Amino acid sequence: MKFILDLHTHTLASGHAYNTIREMAHSAADKGLELLGITEHAVEMAGTCNIFYFHNLKMVERNLYGVELLLGAELNILDTQGSIDMEDELLKKMDVTIASMHLPCMIPGSREENTFAYLQVMKNPYINMIGHPDDGRYPVDYLALVQAAKEYHVLLEVNNNSLDPRCTRINGETNITTMLNHCRKYQVPVVISSDAHTDTLVGCHAYAEKLMKEIDFPEDLVLNHSAAAVKKFLNQSR
Repeated sequence: MKFILDLHTHTLASGHAYNTIREMAHSAADKGLELLGITEHAVEMAGTCNIFYFHNLKMVERNLYGVELLLGAELNILDTQGSIDMEDELLKKMDVTIASMHLPCMIPGSREENTFAYLQVMKNPYINMIGHPDDGRYPVDYLALVQAAKEYHVLLEVNNNSLDPRCTRINGETNITTMLNHCRKYQVPVVISSDAHTDTLVGCHAYAEKLMKEIDFPEDLVLNHSAAAVKKFLNQSR
């Protein structure tokens, strides 16, 4: 399968990434990508950009080096009730939105509490994707997560970075495998993302691809081959 898109990346604006929008786009072009999502951490993440950054994204070009850019946010889930750090009026203006759990922003709850938080977030019509739901520091009921993703038309991410030995998340391979097995059973599509914080990692999906081949996950449920298929889940089509 030829992968033509990467929806989850970060630039200098996120505070702990290392390249500019142009550098990320140039890397995407070099790797043959057609679609690149740049999703800066939202405002509750320490060191990230101000809310005015997101308000002003309308001024940024949406095509660089022949790569279409989708500019948006990686929202922080803040509590077990599913609160996030962006109001709907701005959220719906983002090209792409990801909601994730991060230790600096949310204290892990129980399996039931974390699952409830994800389900509440997925009810928001302006949330497009759940980011790295594989982090074992936030235990989750993957059957409930997959069924809710299908019900609310939300993408589940297979985060390549979670499989990188340098990553601080835990139990990524086991948890992704469990999630994918449920996705196979219920015919729920996924998208692989690099979660790149450097230009060299844009479009790098090797760990995720290897795991999917090992478990023989159906290619037709992996949306990285089709910009049109992915866009059906994004705000611009809602």
